[in-house]
Amino acid sequence: MGQFSISDLENISGIKAHTIRMWEQRYGILQPVRTHTNIRTYCDNDLRRLLNVATLCGQGHRISKVAQLSEQELASAVIACCEDPHDYARQVNALLAATLEMNEPQICKILGGAVQQLGFEAAVMHVVYPFLQRVGILWQTGSINPAQEHLVTNIIRQKIVAATDQLPPVHPSGTQRWVLFLPEGELHELALLFMNYALRARAQHVLYLGQNLPESELTAVCHTYQPHCICTVLTAVPERGQVQGYINHLAELCGGAKLVLYGPLMFGQHLTLPTNAASPRLMTDFLTLVDELRKGGK
Repeated sequence: MGQFSISDLENISGIKAHTIRMWEQRYGILQPVRTHTNIRTYCDNDLRRLLNVATLCGQGHRISKVAQLSEQELASAVIACCEDPHDYARQVNALLAATLEMNEPQICKILGGAVQQLGFEAAVMHVVYPFLQRVGILWQTGSINPAQEHLVTNIIRQKIVAATDQLPPVHPSGTQRWVLFLPEGELHELALLFMNYALRARAQHVLYLGQNLPESELTAVCHTYQPHCICTVLTAVPERGQVQGYINHLAELCGGAKLVLYGPLMFGQHLTLPTNAASPRLMTDFLTLVDELRKGGK
C-alpha cells in the first residue's frame, strides 16, 4: 500500500490541498491515518477515490452528491462521463484510477474513446503523455507497483503498434529516410514507437531497429540505408557521465546524417552537441523538427 502526504495527493490529482482537506472533513471522502507526529497519511484507496471524485466534480457534479456514491457507483459514473474529447484532465484521472485498480477493460475503453474522438496522434499528445507523466509521479512516490506500470505500458505499446500497422506503406525513394533505434541496454521504447508512428504518418520512410542496438552496427546500417536522419532516445542508458562520449561516438559513426537525440539523459547536464545534431526537449518539439525538415527537404 502506498503512503501519501496531502501534498502528494495534490501533485498527483491536481486538486488543491485545501480542497482535499475540505472534502475530507465535510464529506468524509478520504480516510487518512495519522503518524505519531499527527501528520495525515493516505493510502492507495484514498488516492483512487480522490481521482474518481475529482473526475466527476470536474464535470460539474456536486461534491455532496458524489460523496454519497459507493465505490462501484463511482467507477461506473466515471466511465460514463469520460466522453468529452477535449476534457483531457478528466480522461487522465480516469486512466490513473483504472490503472490503480488494474482494470484493463476500463483502460482500453478510455484510450479507445480518446483515439476515436481525437485521432491517434492527438490522443497520445493530449491524453497518453500527460497520463504517463502522472504515472511517473506515482512510481517515484512508490505508490504504483511494477505490475500496474507494465500493464499500462504494454496496453499503450499495443495501441501504438496497431495504429502504425494501419498506416499506408511509404516508399523510400523521394522521401527522407530515418533510422530509429535505442542504445544497447536501453529498453524504454514507448517514445521511439510513437516517433515511428509520427514519422510514417508524415510520409517519412523509417527503418525501425528498436531496442538494445549495439552502436557498432550503425556503420553498416548507414552504409546500406543511407539515412537522412538518425534518431535515438536516451532514458536510462548510457550512464549520465558517459552521455557526452556516446553522443560524440554516434556523430562519428553516422557521417553526414542528422542526429536527433531525445530523452531525459539529454538534459540536466552541460552537453556539447555536434553541428549535425538536434535535441528536442518535448515530443511537440520533435514533431515541429520533423515538419521543418520536411519543408526544408533536408
